[in-house]
Amino acid sequence: MPSVYPGLDILQNTFGSSYQPKTNGATPLQARTDLYPAYSIVDDAKSKAKKLSAEAAHEFDVASQKAQAKTGHIQLYTPQYYAACTFGGLMACGITHTAVTPLDLVKTRRQIDSKLYTGNFQAWGHILRHEGVRGIYTGWSPTFFGYSAQGAFKYGWYEYFKKKYSDLAGPEYAQKYKTGLYLSASASAEFLADIALCPLEAIKVRMQGTIPSQYKGTFDGFSQITAKEGWGGLYKGLYPLWGRQIPYTMMKFASFETIVEMIYDRLPGGKSDYGKAAQTGISFVAGYAAGILCAIVSHPADVMVSKLNAYRKPGEGMGAVTSRIYKDIGFKGLWNGLPVRIVMIGTLTGLQWMIYDYFKVFMGLPTTGGAAPPAEKTAQHS
Repeated sequence: MPSVYPGLDILQNTFGSSYQPKTNGATPLQARTDLYPAYSIVDDAKSKAKKLSAEAAHEFDVASQKAQAKTGHIQLYTPQYYAACTFGGLMACGITHTAVTPLDLVKTRRQIDSKLYTGNFQAWGHILRHEGVRGIYTGWSPTFFGYSAQGAFKYGWYEYFKKKYSDLAGPEYAQKYKTGLYLSASASAEFLADIALCPLEAIKVRMQGTIPSQYKGTFDGFSQITAKEGWGGLYKGLYPLWGRQIPYTMMKFASFETIVEMIYDRLPGGKSDYGKAAQTGISFVAGYAAGILCAIVSHPADVMVSKLNAYRKPGEGMGAVTSRIYKDIGFKGLWNGLPVRIVMIGTLTGLQWMIYDYFKVFMGLPTTGGAAPPAEKTAQHS
């Protein structure tokens, strides 16, 4: 059937146009990358980034396959599984806490003496001028050893207690009261983890809270405290540490698991439809959100831990020193340094969950939260 509109050849013959359609695909006004170098630079950067990402993913897969070939297939809820989770927790907490030592240093000093610095940047500048670069990282050694041990205990025992309490409750109640299981498992794990952390936390706070630092390093601090105060000197902050860390960890694990479930519930498809990078990215987002809640819940106790380790007199009772400190700082003083701690703990918690889940993926294990592991991959825990 003929068209009701005139063709191009008819229009040319009628109006005498010399227009000829171009067949090379480019128009006179089309952007040319040779005339606009920024386009080629951006495209080149994108190309290189994609190539590097693909190479990194390939190297990760190769290393993961080698590791899994050596360890063999790790069944869930076996001693080998808990050992992998323990090592993953060690890496996640030791690395991240050490990385934010400069933040922790300023936070600790401002908690002990709120008038010492006017702000975080002013504090870092002052420390750099008077103590040098090494001064910025005061306390990194006990931080690394202490939080590596704490992370190992916390994540390893959490996985164990979560499974143990779920078995005790039974499938129906475990699903119905899963938040309660997350809270009880994380509280039990943190109770044990703080026993490992407490001595090194005491050394860290004393190193960071005195100017110049009263100890040359972790082992010097350990020997000096035990010589002057005995073993009790290393554990005099245990009760307030429990008061800070147990609520913190309960919030950290329960809110993380809940937020991960909420994210996957709102995304199209299921958790298994997303790749390793996407799942660990979700772990970071959920971890950061959980970290903000953790910082708020545990901050007053964090302030008290810093004050106790710095100002508690030998032989002074816990109730007496707590009352004395609260009288000095008041309710408002319990919130000194909260903004910097929110940034620090949010970043820490997000990175910890991402590193932890990356290690689980590396070892051929599922990431935390979001969906129950496949039944055929689970092993009965005794």
